Amino acid sequence: MTITIKRVLGPLLVTIFGIAGYALLHATAPQPAQEEGRARPVSVFTAAVRSDSLTLEVTTQGEVRAATELDLVAQVGGRIVAVAPEFTEGGRITSGDALVTIEDVDYRLALSEARASVAAAEVRLQQARADAEVARKQLRDDPSASDLALKKPQLAEAQANLKAARARLEQAELNLERTRIGLPFDGRLLSTRVNIGQYVTPGNILGRAFATDRVEIRLPLSDDQLAALDLPIGFTADPGAAPEVTLRASVAGRQHTWQGRLLRLDAAIDPGSRMLFAMAEVDDPYGSGASDHGMPLATGLFVEAVIPGRQLAQALLIPPAALRAGNKVHVVDADGHLRTRAVEVVSRGDDRVVIAAGLEAGEQVIVSTLRNPVQGMAVVAMPTAATL
Repeated sequence: MTITIKRVLGPLLVTIFGIAGYALLHATAPQPAQEEGRARPVSVFTAAVRSDSLTLEVTTQGEVRAATELDLVAQVGGRIVAVAPEFTEGGRITSGDALVTIEDVDYRLALSEARASVAAAEVRLQQARADAEVARKQLRDDPSASDLALKKPQLAEAQANLKAARARLEQAELNLERTRIGLPFDGRLLSTRVNIGQYVTPGNILGRAFATDRVEIRLPLSDDQLAALDLPIGFTADPGAAPEVTLRASVAGRQHTWQGRLLRLDAAIDPGSRMLFAMAEVDDPYGSGASDHGMPLATGLFVEAVIPGRQLAQALLIPPAALRAGNKVHVVDADGHLRTRAVEVVSRGDDRVVIAAGLEAGEQVIVSTLRNPVQGMAVVAMPTAATL
């Protein structure tokens, strides 16, 4: 019995004393020194804010279109008996030249009849005047004589018939003139729909043409571009003092430049694009308004337009990469910490952003991409030679 108790208590006592010793050693062991952790600074690329005087430029794009474009429409009916050699797509139109000629036999006959009607009406008027004069002399001593007896209504009827005959004569002359169809301006034909031998009725469209005296370019402007121009909505340029517009396009493998002028700004914002549209104009695009290389400013051409804006004496310039969403900029302060600033943007371009307020010249703005920027985080500035 005693041996059995010793066999059980021995290991138990050893285990108890081992646990007690481990607890005593753990309780009396010295604590390791704890150090406060520091966030590692983030290296960022920066660029210096530069101050300069400059004239803002607005760059936009638009399609050239004719200022005058219309359908060539027949005003009288008949068979086409002749068409001009220029009556073809791309043909050159000279003001007053007949492009299409309609058979005029019926209209010449109508003109002869109208002239005869005028001659007969003139004879009847002379007869009515003579009758009225005779009646007036015969009844001059009769105060009760009526207007009918004095032939006054007959005279008025003869005068009205003569006016109507002359009106029909004028209409006949006009219809005869309308058998020769042309345009009152110099231009070019876009398309034709008829040819010799075809019968047309009044209202038939014969073709489509445009004038070459001037072209227009409708240019979209964003809110920033409108601010750079410093022009009000609904602006209309004074004659002779319209802002200049430089137009550029690549045609036939060569870069061409044309000079135009800004005529006006729309009075309403386009509801679809939320843009404001401006209208530029170029005179004589196929003549004196052609490029230095002699290339006309053809309709349908897509061009880039550069419009000079307002002048700034102290503009602040930063790279486009420095501008963040919501017109915010990250700046590295003197202590090496990130600070976020709200800035006032005047103009944006592919190579620079013009700032009116929110920064100072010489400050370092961050151009690196930051995934989770935190206000006041430590950064290491790495200046770059960004050109503006």
